[in-house]
Order: sequence, then C-alpha cells, then structure tokens
Amino acid sequence: MSEQLKGQVAIVTGAVGGIGSAIVERFLAEGASVGLIDFNAEAGAQHTDMLEKAGHKVFFAQADISDYAACEQAYAAISDKLGAADIIVNNAGISPKTQGRALSVWEMPPDEWRRVVDVNLNGVFNLTRLASPHMVHQRRGRVINMSSVAGKAYCDIVAAHYAATKAALIGLTRHWAAELGPYEITVNALAPGRISTPLLKSVSQEVNEAVTRVTALRRLGTPEEVSDACLFLASDQSRFVTGQVLDVAGGWLMT
Repeated sequence: MSEQLKGQVAIVTGAVGGIGSAIVERFLAEGASVGLIDFNAEAGAQHTDMLEKAGHKVFFAQADISDYAACEQAYAAISDKLGAADIIVNNAGISPKTQGRALSVWEMPPDEWRRVVDVNLNGVFNLTRLASPHMVHQRRGRVINMSSVAGKAYCDIVAAHYAATKAALIGLTRHWAAELGPYEITVNALAPGRISTPLLKSVSQEVNEAVTRVTALRRLGTPEEVSDACLFLASDQSRFVTGQVLDVAGGWLMT
C-alpha cells in the first residue's frame, strides 16, 4: 500500500454516511489519522467505534458546523487527540426538499434559505478559519471544498439556496487559493454530479434515471469515485494544483 497520507492529520465534515464515509475510509487506508465531524452524534460514535476496532486512528466530534463555537470545540478536541489538521475536507452540506422536490423562490421559507447558507457556506468558513493558522505556520496544507456541478450549471433537481452556496464555494476556493498559496497551502474544490448515496432517496427514481440518460457515462457515480478524486487533491500528486474545481460527474452538466 502506498500510504500517500502517512503521518498526516485530516478532518472531514459530514463524515458519516455517503461521500463523507468514503473519504474517511480512503484517507485512513492511505495512512492518515482522521477526525470526523458530523451533526449526528449517535451515528458518528458508532462509525468511529467500528473504525477504531479495525485498527485506525480516528476521533469523532459532534458539531453543527454552522455554529462557530461548536466548530471551535470540535477542532480543539480533534487536535488534542490527533494533532492539528494538515488536511481539511469541507464535505458537509444539505439540500432540503419538500415532498421530493426543490422549492421555487416564491415558496421558500426564509428560515430554510438561511439554514442552507449557514451549513453549506458558513460552515466551510468556520472550519477553514480554525485550521488555517496551523497550516500557515507550518507552510503546508490542503483545503478541499465540496462544491457541485449545480454550482456551475442550472440543475432543476436542487433549489436556489443549494446552487448559490455551491457556486459561492467555487469563488471562495479561488480566493483562498491565492491568499494561502504563498504558504504552500493548496485550496481546491470537487464538483460531484449525481452520486449514489442515501440522499438520492429524497427524489423519485425517475429523476435519477433522467440524469443517467444525459450523463456521458450513462450511470450515477459512487462515493468511492469521489473519494478517489479527493485523495488526489489531498496528496502530493496535486502539489502544483490549486484554485481548481474538479468535476466528478461522469460528463453530466459539462461546462
């Protein structure tokens, strides 16, 4: 095994289930110690216990990433157990639906708009704000933001709040890449397409089938395929790659 991340500490938000779990497991397989942050305390504790029993060095901290104080506590707890983070994967995100569909602007409750912005955008700032001082000090780090193809092209499956926050992450990624580049910190984003996760159950099978028909590879992606791309951006193989957005979408919504 290559162990491309041996000796490094990574933190993954939204770490339980779907894409987050796949990233955690891939990073562990590559030798990293991983701090898991998730809103779901019970699932987080169970998943971490399973990983520890498999011999991995992990630590779970429950937090609502939209709350800076909660993030501060979670980051401090992980740093105390594993060390300060060399890699941050800002994976946590939400895309609310009502009866299986995205709401239009005239229907959307303001509280739903604010919640999505708080989690999908402000949560990314919170963790990166906490992790970046150590990265700057050591003059090395990796920040990976989970955007979406919906942040680059119109997608009627999601609502405006999700698209807006994922587009904002692309701008944030490019700005931070320039800001942190002098310290040998790379900042990149992933833009997954339709990935086969439990979240897909929030829409009808017909919707997912329609996506596959207009995807070049004629299928949905897997969490493991996203984790492969995430590993590339976390590893030294991407040391001269920064400010980029890598689509992991099988050719859906190509822009």
